[in-house]
Amino acid sequence: MRAITEILTDIVSEAFEKCGYDRSLGCVTEADRPDLCQFQCNGAFGGAKLYHKPPFSIAEQVARELAQDSRFSRAEAMKPGFINLVVSDEYLVEYVNSIANDPYLGIPQICRGKRAVIDYGGPNVAKPLHIGHLRSAIIGESIKRLARACGCTVYGDIHLGDWGLQIGLVITELRVRHPEWKCFSEDFDAEKDSVEPLDIDLLNEVYPYASAKSKTDEEYSRAAHKATYELQNGRPGYIALWREILRVSVADLKANYDKLGVTFDCWYGESDAAAYEPELMRILTSKGLLRESEGAQVVDVAEPDDTFPIPPVIIKKSDNSSIYATTDLATIIQRVRDFSPDAIWYVVDNRQSLHFTQVFRCARRAGLVCEDTELGFFGFGTMNGSDGKPYKTRDGGVMRLSDLIDAVTSAAREKLEGSSFVSQADREQTSRRVGVAALKFGDLMNYRAKDYIFDMDKFLSFEGKTGTYLLYTVTRINSILKKAGVSEDACLPVSGVYSEADRELLLCAALCGKAYVRAYEEKAPNYLCDSAYAIASSFSHFYHENRILDQQDPVKRESWLALISLVRRLLIKNLDILGIETVENM
Repeated sequence: MRAITEILTDIVSEAFEKCGYDRSLGCVTEADRPDLCQFQCNGAFGGAKLYHKPPFSIAEQVARELAQDSRFSRAEAMKPGFINLVVSDEYLVEYVNSIANDPYLGIPQICRGKRAVIDYGGPNVAKPLHIGHLRSAIIGESIKRLARACGCTVYGDIHLGDWGLQIGLVITELRVRHPEWKCFSEDFDAEKDSVEPLDIDLLNEVYPYASAKSKTDEEYSRAAHKATYELQNGRPGYIALWREILRVSVADLKANYDKLGVTFDCWYGESDAAAYEPELMRILTSKGLLRESEGAQVVDVAEPDDTFPIPPVIIKKSDNSSIYATTDLATIIQRVRDFSPDAIWYVVDNRQSLHFTQVFRCARRAGLVCEDTELGFFGFGTMNGSDGKPYKTRDGGVMRLSDLIDAVTSAAREKLEGSSFVSQADREQTSRRVGVAALKFGDLMNYRAKDYIFDMDKFLSFEGKTGTYLLYTVTRINSILKKAGVSEDACLPVSGVYSEADRELLLCAALCGKAYVRAYEEKAPNYLCDSAYAIASSFSHFYHENRILDQQDPVKRESWLALISLVRRLLIKNLDILGIETVENM
């Protein structure tokens, strides 16, 4: 189904053409001044330059043509050259009913047939998730769901950091503490010998200790680098221990991501890409892209029109070890082989922008991807505290993600304490969903590239632009439909427009498709947050203006119930794409 603005653009473009002008001038957008009209077209200004006519003259001519179209109740030219449009109630009702009957609920299938891999999450094994991992996880999850809703086949890959120095540090510290373990023996036999079982509490304690020690103890640091090298070169005991570290870490990661409603199709790591590094080196060598620089192997990626220096990308360090760029390029080879994607998207901290500029340029010069394969970097800003600095615990440390989830769940539990609508049996699940909804919506409503302030009290408010308010709106509609005896899967037709509040709510519903298109094009879930909030706010106004259940006119009552039933479906769909679970009562 097409967005209403796209349909109106076709209509207005045809009117421009009939009047003797280029049809490309007919772009229709949502009105900047909703008090004056619903939609607008500013094409007359562009036409004035092309045809050397006053813009108002062109706008008047096109508006007269549009005034004859029954799909508009008003089409008028406004000085100095705007075309203001209001669609007829009949057409608005027809369009909204088509949304209700559309299998995709009005979401334009703008990328049907496209295949994409989305890289988000990116945690390191043997290390607990902290709040720095939050944004990548929830923004990436939402973009994945959004693209799927728009028709794209998407594979979400966590891209684990499971093959680097952090593993060498853990191995080194475990060897110091337990030199008697068989996995540290030179004669370890993977077929006969076993590895001591680990647990997540031990790993969470070992890594930060080993990391801190390596910064002050040079011998310890060298041992960790050696352990990393031996692991990557297949030392049997280290491989066995690494697999145990991976088993414990992945189980813990899945448990924490599950609390956030975040899932991955692939749990590939840097270790999986290692097998493609020899092929990467062969390709770079055969194409003459590698050169030596201070003992390292690098590829030049600067371009003549760069406005700032783009240094060469390092492929192998002077000791022949790999770095992030090596792994990322090898991973691109792997993804092309496994998925044949039309696009590979990365949801990563803004500070990685230069790194991915280098990687993408190298990948294209080496021919690792087809010319028309999209390589997209979608950076995000920082979650800050009230002081404007990256959010910390009260004692100044970096908060674990599990602690943050517990904190918002606890705060939501307190909020719901006095509610008579939530049973004791459902209270814990409802508290978790409300808390996580507040956290995720509070993040996603901001444009992803910008920093934002984390404010738990504000995010948990039942009023204003919050996830809590949206959940409350859904529960309010649930209550009305239940009292009216309307089933949740009912698809009743809206029969007409009976008040200005009806018209406003119908228009909000009609504009949902446009929000999905913009959110997909910019990979920015905040547009879905804006759309959901606009619908919820409009419903609130509609609810207070009309006594739905007490309405005596059966036609009007049924139309209103049909409208709010659709609004409920739209909100639930929108929240689901944001990765937010609804609740029955609050």
